[in-house]
Formats: sequence, C-alpha cells, structure tokens
Amino acid sequence: MSTGHSHGPAVEEVGGHPGDFRARLWIAFGITATIVVAQAAGSILTGSLALLTDTAHAITDASGLLVALIAATLMLKPTTSRRTWGFRRIEVIAALGQATLLLVVGTYAAIEGIRRLFQPPEVPATELLIFGIVGLLANIVAIAVLSSSRGANFNMRAAFLEVLNDALGSLGVIVAAIVIATTGFQQADAIAGLFIAALIVPRAFTLMRETTAVLMEFTPKGLDLDQVRQHILELEHVTDVHDVHASTVATGLPTITAHIVVEDECFTDGHAADVLHDIKECVASHFDIAVHHSTFQVETAHISDHEQAAVRHP
Repeated sequence: MSTGHSHGPAVEEVGGHPGDFRARLWIAFGITATIVVAQAAGSILTGSLALLTDTAHAITDASGLLVALIAATLMLKPTTSRRTWGFRRIEVIAALGQATLLLVVGTYAAIEGIRRLFQPPEVPATELLIFGIVGLLANIVAIAVLSSSRGANFNMRAAFLEVLNDALGSLGVIVAAIVIATTGFQQADAIAGLFIAALIVPRAFTLMRETTAVLMEFTPKGLDLDQVRQHILELEHVTDVHDVHASTVATGLPTITAHIVVEDECFTDGHAADVLHDIKECVASHFDIAVHHSTFQVETAHISDHEQAAVRHP
C-alpha cells in the first residue's frame, strides 16, 4: 500500500506557484549591465587591476542575473505528466552555473593580483575613485532591490551574493584609489584585486557545495534519517523501516520515501490506512516534510523478506 505525491506549495509560493521575482531581477540586471559598461570604460582608461577585476565580476554578475531571470521564468511553468516537478530544479542549476563563473573570476583575480604585487603599473587615483564610487552606488541600489528576496531560493540567493560581492569589490576599488592618491603606494590596486578574489572564491565554493548536494540528491541539510527511522519505529503496529531515502527537489521542497513493515493484522482489520496516516503526520510534524511530499510503502514482513532476498540474489 503506498501513497503518491501531490505537489503542494513550496517556499515563497503565490497561488500554488513559486514566487515571481522577475521584476526585481530585471531591475538588478539593468543596474549591473550599466555598471559593466561604466567600469569597462574605467578599467581601460586607468589600467587598474582592481577595476578590471571588478568589471569582470560585474560581467559575471550581469550574466548570472540574466541566467537567474531565465530560471525564474522557467520555474513558473506548470507541471506536466513528463515534468512532474516542472522546472523547479532549474534554480539549482542556475545557481551552480553562477558559482562556477564566480570561481573563474576569483581565480583570475588572485593570479593577476600576485603578479602585480611585484610589477605594479601606475594607476591614476582620481579616475579610479570616480568609477569605484559609481559602481558602489549602483550596487547599493541593486542590493536594496534584491535583499528582501535573497532567502527565497538558491537562485535568488546566488543573485544577491553576486551583487553584494560586487559592492564590496567596488568598496575595495575606492579604498585602493584613496591609498594611491595619499601615499603613492601603487600595490594598493593589486591588493584590492586580491581582496575581491578573497570575497568571491569562498562564497563560490559554498554555493557550489550546496547546489551540488541537491543535484546529487544527498539527504537534505539538517535531516537525520536515523532519527526519522526511530520516530517511525515508535509508532504502534510498525515493526521495521527500510529503504529510507530523502532528497531536495528545489528550495523548500524536501522529499522522503521509505518502506514500512507493519503487523500482518493491519491488512485485515483496516489499520493499514491509519498507520500510513500516522507515519506521514509524524514525519511532517517532527521533520517539517509536507505530507504531500512523502511517499511510504506499507508492507508485511513477508513482502519485506521477499524484497531483501531479491536484493541479495537478483
């Protein structure tokens, strides 16, 4: 006896669909694209590594936000018999792609920054300061637009982190410009580039690790399957629990499946349906997995033994 999925609401859903954040993403994308143009011109005029790195970062941000915008659109498509979860997981794939781009930019900034520590070019401080301030102000606006939605899903979190990191990068450019203008210490530009790299790389690795865990269908973070098994075993009429699997489809969509062995009498006295209901309610209340996202096969000891024998001797 088993129960199937009926897909209920997830985090930040409206009217049965994932939250629609496209307007905010469009605004952030427009701002970031403007930053790219301004900083690209600035990096050419000044020859600054910090500004060049921040420009590359801004390009990554713009492309990442565009990917996030596409993903946010696809996530709203309804489910079908061929795509039972719709395109919900596209937000995870998009975030992984953005993290990969950030890692590439961060690695380049680190390598080039180390080289320029020993061979620092001359950088005009005034122009560098102007472009740094323009970038920072624009990023502050983008941060304000995305901040309220940053926890909605992987996709929005990646977009917010990119804009935040770019703002910190612009701040690094400003500091470098001030140091160069007041002390003439040209290595400040390279140090600012390394600072931006230090901001990018750890966050990129963290996001890559989390999104990869979802794609590999690892157990959702914070969910202990041994505890799940123990809670179910404590229910009346349950004698064994096996083949327990849990994964995350997308943000706010953890799922779990298991085979539950119950007393044979449950199939003759009508208790099987009640036991199934108790199991789903137990998992929902203790582990925050919605009843419509849990699938349990209720079976007798004989069926379980037959399954285990088939596994041992296929």
